[in-house]
Amino acid sequence: MTAPAVSFSGVEKTYKRPRLLGADYLTAVKDLSFELPAGCVTGLLGLNGAGKTTIMKLLTGLLFPTAGKVRVFGHSPSEGAAKAKVGFLPELPYFPPQVRPGEALAYYGRLSGLSGAALARAAESAMAKTGLEPHAGKRVSEFSKGMLQRLGLAQALLHSPELLVLDEPVSGLDPLAIHDIRGLLAGLNAEGRAIFLSSHSISEVEKLCSRVLIMVKGRLSRSVERAEWEAAHGGLEKIFVEAVK
Repeated sequence: MTAPAVSFSGVEKTYKRPRLLGADYLTAVKDLSFELPAGCVTGLLGLNGAGKTTIMKLLTGLLFPTAGKVRVFGHSPSEGAAKAKVGFLPELPYFPPQVRPGEALAYYGRLSGLSGAALARAAESAMAKTGLEPHAGKRVSEFSKGMLQRLGLAQALLHSPELLVLDEPVSGLDPLAIHDIRGLLAGLNAEGRAIFLSSHSISEVEKLCSRVLIMVKGRLSRSVERAEWEAAHGGLEKIFVEAVK
């Protein structure tokens, strides 16, 4: 049987915040269990503070669970075998303003273990897929937010990952940029890549995803399949509002 792209089993993450006399503890996610099938697009919805970004950081190995187990294609997120299969786009991707996109991709490609001709081919392919080729001569300081998102996606695609983890990929973009990013993600999924994305835009999640996880105060409140929100009066928005009230 093929391992799921992501598996959370009884996961808890508690943050410790030292203070003058003792410490405060904040549990961001609690008793969290779910699986993401390989090759599928899954959305993550929740109000601010629901635990969405913590989940993203746990599955990319940027954080470690306080309890429970996280697996990415059967491996711990901190293992090289897992990292090689994951591409991550943070909510606010940053690139040095003075560099050109090819230079930025070369740097991140080397961090991913690419070099020489393989790195050049990977950067060329990523720029082609994300529509960056016409802007190859520009510096990052000249990029709009939509172009920065494209560059962030190109960076995430460099090593041909099987899973893309995207934190608010269309946040702050204009309608044309959102349309372009949506088409790009649909194309990447058609290639067989799994996509896990968080967003505050319920309408975009409806368009892109086949399944949605709804988080409420650190817990998984609902797992909703596309057929459910397409059949519901009021769609996914109504289901979400009822879940978080």
